[in-house]
Amino acid sequence: MRHRKHNHQLGVKSAHRVSLVANLSCSLIEHGRIKTTLAKARALRPAIEKIITLAKKAQSTDDAARKIHFRRLAIARLRNKKAVSKLFDELVDQFVNRNGGYTRIYKLALPRLGDAADMALIEFVEEAPKKKASKKKQSKKKTEKSESKPSKDEQDESPVATSEANEPVETVVSEEVASPAAEEILTSSEEIAESQEEAPTQIEDVEPEGSTESK
Repeated sequence: MRHRKHNHQLGVKSAHRVSLVANLSCSLIEHGRIKTTLAKARALRPAIEKIITLAKKAQSTDDAARKIHFRRLAIARLRNKKAVSKLFDELVDQFVNRNGGYTRIYKLALPRLGDAADMALIEFVEEAPKKKASKKKQSKKKTEKSESKPSKDEQDESPVATSEANEPVETVVSEEVASPAAEEILTSSEEIAESQEEAPTQIEDVEPEGSTESK
């Protein structure tokens, strides 16, 4: 007799229902919270909690064969190895201290527009613990930031260094540019001085004609 076996039929065939629950379970494991109809959320809740129990059993045992066995049972139900590995390796730690009741359902006020179906949110009761970044990664990030940004001392010294580097260049250029002009000025001044010295000597040597006649 199949008395009290009519729960969560969802109006579909058994194969469709098994695939639907498996897909919803994988989405819940991946995102931690999903939005679906109230009937699907109620059908998903017992299925996902049984799989979480398998993950807890695998963690509690020391036998490698038993761990593989529980993992294979979960893969047979979820049909997704990535979701199973995430549940067994990461999410199971948050359910160690709980004896059932791993999910909660929130009924939403607004129904679905197409068929006015009741909508709900289903999520895990506890959030997964966030893993801290390793020390090596943090040290690499710090070194990259320090290399990319110059220090204050370098910023203060940079304009002085540039000015000191530019000063000799400017002086050399100015000397090179001014040297021909200076030479021309010096030569012209020397010629003028020589002409002034020669002029009075010529005047002294030449005697006037009237002076010889008077003698």
